[in-house]
This record gives sequence, structure tokens and C-alpha cells, in this order.
Amino acid sequence: MAVGAALRVLYVTPELAPWVKTGGLGEVAQGLPPALAAAGAQVRLLVPAYPALRAAFPQARVLAEVPAPGGALPPARLLEAPGAPPLWLLDCPPLFERAGNPYQTPQRNDWPDNHLRYGLLSRVAALLAGDASPLDWRPDVVHCNDWQSGLTPAYLAHAPGARAATVMTIHNLAYQGLFPRGALEPLALPAPAFVPDGLEFYGQLSFLKAGLRYADLVTTVSPGYAREIQTSELGFGLDGLLRARAADLVGILNGIDTELWDPARDPLIAQRYDADGLERKAPNKAALQRAFGLPETAGAPLLGMTGRLVPQKGADLVLATADDLVRAGAQLTVLGTGEREIESGLVALAARHPRHVAVRIAFDEPLAHLIEAGADMFLMPSRFEPCGLNQLYSMRYGTPPVVRRTGGLADSVSERTGFLFDEPTPQALRAVLVRALEAWRKPGAWRTLQQNGMRRDYGWGASARAYLEAYRRAAAALRART
Repeated sequence: MAVGAALRVLYVTPELAPWVKTGGLGEVAQGLPPALAAAGAQVRLLVPAYPALRAAFPQARVLAEVPAPGGALPPARLLEAPGAPPLWLLDCPPLFERAGNPYQTPQRNDWPDNHLRYGLLSRVAALLAGDASPLDWRPDVVHCNDWQSGLTPAYLAHAPGARAATVMTIHNLAYQGLFPRGALEPLALPAPAFVPDGLEFYGQLSFLKAGLRYADLVTTVSPGYAREIQTSELGFGLDGLLRARAADLVGILNGIDTELWDPARDPLIAQRYDADGLERKAPNKAALQRAFGLPETAGAPLLGMTGRLVPQKGADLVLATADDLVRAGAQLTVLGTGEREIESGLVALAARHPRHVAVRIAFDEPLAHLIEAGADMFLMPSRFEPCGLNQLYSMRYGTPPVVRRTGGLADSVSERTGFLFDEPTPQALRAVLVRALEAWRKPGAWRTLQQNGMRRDYGWGASARAYLEAYRRAAAALRART
């Protein structure tokens, strides 16, 4: 990398909103790369050519043919779709031309060949980052995201010749990409690397551990989560490795797309508004109540919740405290999908309290925007939360969030912008909800709380600058070793 030259970054992601997303990673991949480009980097995105992306970019041109890279990995093509920054689609129909979400069948079972699907993504990323790349454009840094691209640093570490530096970002340490030892040969990984100081994790191959072990720098999506994952409680068995790499571990809080998520311009809500016109928020509450079939009662506090309905997100805590909300005269709207037991419990709750609780088991982007705009407050009682995005959307929409003091929630929400509690128990959630409902009944103080949140800067600019510094650190670490 020449002095003063633009940093070249290959951003590798298994998801990309709005076309393919299961959580926050897809939205980060949508927002961060353009911010990096705006900050002066040359960026290329690499993502599997899922059906939604092929349909969205039928004009994508063939950039390169990728021969079978060994083992059981099939050949593929690299397509380039127009965009800023350019989008590279890894086209391999036998692996990616499928229904369901990126990782599971329509019946919610993991695809049995996920190791090959994301092994190919990692292998091609490594190819593009090394001497054997078929392209003239070579990255200075490969930015890998979660387990699905975690083998990239391992492939590069075991390949001859010059290579790009690698940065591995953990969006959620709980998902590690674990596969049997027998996956080594199909993935063309060297058998000597299957050791505790390499790819092996309690007898299995761990894609995520590979990234954490071999990357030049490791980042995660909030400073608080960077500290938490070095503990046995939230390290998911990798805390020892992360403590050993503490000097190479950086927490960078996510931003959000402030154009897409802007109550003053949002086309998906009933009435646009801003911090100086919060009276215009009221029609959104009425529209949300109508959309969920609840009585249009302005005098009832309305709480919203969207996202994955799983214990990590505290959905079971909401189930345990919802009857108290009903007794307090509040209404609750829930949107999302998740574990069947929690889904069934929420549906039964709504059946018991049809005038107070409404549940939609679905993914619905327009309705998610309306919840942020129409709810009086937003529920996010996560047991752990690497960063979280919904609390940022909520504060931007003047909908104070109720969150547990953990990870990125603790880094982004304060008592000036929302409500926090500590213990992941129904009792602690009940106590903070009592406090939040009392505050809602004081209009002047509530408006100040709303405006405090709405006037903060949630954009990607600061995060992009921090990532550019992380890339420079990774490149310097690589140079120091070679």
C-alpha cells in the first residue's frame, strides 16, 4: 500500500440488506461499506449470489471464472453488479440457489452442506486477497464478518505468497459455525491445522475460531461486548483465546442508516415528524393500533417489540411480565419470528388479552418502521446484545427504549434517552417498566427524554473512521510479522 494511496478493502459478508438479512449483520453490510467509501477507502463487497440478489441485479456481468479450489468445493463465477461501492456476487447455483433463509431450509433446518457453502465464500475471499487472484484489483485488507467468512484468515495463513491483512468482526459470538472434523478434507484445509491452537474446538471444526485465531485484528460491534466476550459467562468457550488476543481486539459501536431510518423522511410511517414536532408522532400510534387490531386509545401507553423471539433477546422475559403490563393499562405489539415455544406463548398471550396485546409472527419491514414510529416505548430486554440496532432506531424515532444494561445497549442508551435495568429476570424487568410507565405519564419530562434521543448522531461516519484505523493497525501487524 503506497503512502497516501486509498486503502483497498474487500468486505466479505453472508448477508446484505435489504435483499438478504436475518439480523443486524445484513444492515451493517448495507451501511458500513458506503461510509468507508465516503471516508476515502476503495471498497468491494463480496456476498453469495442468493436468488434475491440475482433477481435484483440481472445485469450483473461476469468478472472472473473461479475454478474448483480443491476438496469438494465446486467451481464458481464472480459477477459484478453496479453500485457504489461495487458489489461482487459469488455465483454458484448448486450452493446458493435455494429457498429459505441463507442458512436454513424453509422448514428451519440448517442446510447440511453449510460448511461447503461458506467454505467456498471464505476460499474465494482468500483467493482474491492473495497472489493467485484472477483480478487486477487487490485488497490491502479483507474484512470478514462472523463465522460464514471465518475460514478466510485461515486459508490465507496457510497459503504461500503475499496476502492482504485480515480483520475479523464478531457480530454474535454465540453462532460459531461448528462442523465435524471430517469437513477438513472437503474444505481443503491442512490436517495439521486441526489442533487446539488452530481450527479445532472441542473435537469440531470451528469457522469462527479460525477467524479469531488467524486474523491480524479482531473487532466486535461495541466496546462493551469486546469486554464481555473475554469472560466465561459470554465467551461461549472462546474467552481464553479472546483474552490471549486482547491487545488485538477492538470494540467499535455500529451506526445506522440515518436516511433510511429518519422519522422526518420515512415513507413507511403514517405521519412524518421530527424532534421539534413530536405532536405529529400521534397519528403513527393510532395507525399502529389499527394495524394490530388494538383499540385506538391515545391514553394507553403502547409498547413495541420487534426482532428475533428468542431468549437471547429476552422474549421470554416479556412473556413473563406481559400480564403486569395489561393490569397497568398498557398495550403491547410484538413483531418477529423465533423459537416455536416463545412464538406460541406470545400468540396465546394475545388471545387472552385481545384489547391489550397483539402479535404478528412474521418479518415485515414496513410494519417494523411503524412500530418504531408509533410505539411510546420500545422493549429490548436482551440477556446479551453485541450491539443492537433497534435501540438506535427507537431513540432516533423518539421512542425511548427499555433495555438491559449489557453490551452495545449499555454503550448506546443512557437514562437521558431511555431506561436500563441490570438483572435478566422478570422481577427486574417489571421494576423498570413501572418506572418507564410513570415517566410516560409526565408529558414534559417525557418529551425531553424523546428529544435527547432524537438529537444524537447515529450515522456511520464515526464508526467508519474507527474501522479505517483498525485496517491500518491490521496492515501494520502483518508487515511487522513478514
